Amino acid sequence: MDEYGRVTPEIRRRLEEIVGAEYVSDADEDLEKHGVDESLEPPHPPEVVVRPASTEEVSAVMRLAYEERIPVTPQGSRTGLSGGAHPVHGGIALSLERMNRILEIDEENLMAVVEPGVLIMDLHEETEKRGLLYPPDPGQESGSLGGNISTNAGGVRGMKYGVTRDFVQGLEAVLPNGEVIRLGGKLVKNSTGYELIDLIIGSEGTLAVVTQATLRLVPKPRHTALLFVPFESTRDAARAVSEIVRRKVVPFALEYMPRHAVLTAERYLGRSLPDHDHPAYLLIGVEGDSEEEVEGAMETVGEVCMEMGAVDAYVADTQARQQQLWEARKCLFDAYKAFWEIDEVDICVPRSRIPDYIEGAEAVAGRHDVLIVNIGHAGDGNVHSIIARNPEMGQERWRETLEAVIGELIEVGLSLGGTISGEHGVGYTKKRYLPKQVGRTQVELMKAIKRAFDPQNILNPGKVFDL
Repeated sequence: MDEYGRVTPEIRRRLEEIVGAEYVSDADEDLEKHGVDESLEPPHPPEVVVRPASTEEVSAVMRLAYEERIPVTPQGSRTGLSGGAHPVHGGIALSLERMNRILEIDEENLMAVVEPGVLIMDLHEETEKRGLLYPPDPGQESGSLGGNISTNAGGVRGMKYGVTRDFVQGLEAVLPNGEVIRLGGKLVKNSTGYELIDLIIGSEGTLAVVTQATLRLVPKPRHTALLFVPFESTRDAARAVSEIVRRKVVPFALEYMPRHAVLTAERYLGRSLPDHDHPAYLLIGVEGDSEEEVEGAMETVGEVCMEMGAVDAYVADTQARQQQLWEARKCLFDAYKAFWEIDEVDICVPRSRIPDYIEGAEAVAGRHDVLIVNIGHAGDGNVHSIIARNPEMGQERWRETLEAVIGELIEVGLSLGGTISGEHGVGYTKKRYLPKQVGRTQVELMKAIKRAFDPQNILNPGKVFDL
């Protein structure tokens, strides 16, 4: 384990000089709050929480930490599911929650300039009322944009639009030694040297602290509709996904839910969905600039689904009905947390292999006597496997079983040409599995990049891999 410096009274005094005494805290409630994220990892409290308000303050904090070799864990709204925001070596929790301004919506260049603490739901609201759209839409709407950039978050619109990486045009970031770098900008094209911006996106806060981002926007389609489609089997639903793509219809969302998830959403929300009696469901979103375009896409999608064995196709063509269906899909993690003790892995496989993955997951569940519910983004192959504890299983056995189940689910995913994470990141919880996917050579290349950016290994140490 690395030997790190401690946050002494003198270090704390210097931190207070940088950000102000009221923004430096070692109160128990703050340390507890900033020692966790949404993962099930036990808390890792920092020694102190520091809340800077500017790039200059972040730079000064990092410069001090670098001089004293104190570990720093950047944090946003801590909604991650892989332990990436846990200060596993203590030190400084660098909370970017005060850096929460939308600095500019540039309608001429179709760009937004934001600070890392801006919540994605706030950017969506601000852009959409101007007729613009920031397409990335991770399920956790209270997640911060800095965190989304850190994990290269995806979400329900990934099939049509791509993921966070596809919309980051520029970054301002602070290196571990406190130096500020600026990458990209309001540019559509940039072919100048190594693309360092793509190293920082998805690096999970291990290479630099993002303090400002320039994000690409698109015109918001004027009309949308959602179809809620029950099927008699997961394979029928998967066949429908492939055929929709073959017919050259590109939905903005194509989500899979099994019956168990539909029933759980109904129980959690206290209201019924259009159907809850069939084994598998697709939630399909189409959009366009005219009602005729949307109606044509709906008709094609509906025809495909019925040809592939759908029982029916329920259409939500009003904003209120669409919102109710989206709430049912997006509430599922919280719903399962409310009723069971759970963990989750987000495996991504080629979308044609989703049924094979689900069959493999069901076999894992049977071997270990746990409930595994598979939901997710059928359009891009990203399956979220929610693992729920059998109430008769004691805590020690549950922990052992959970570790075995996650390992076996990852093996199933990798055997199908998949990846250990589609959007949550490796973080702290999955780093042991990284070599299984990418091999030793790639891990060593990643470590060399980490050493080049952070030779003292102070920035979010203990994540992705161990140096």
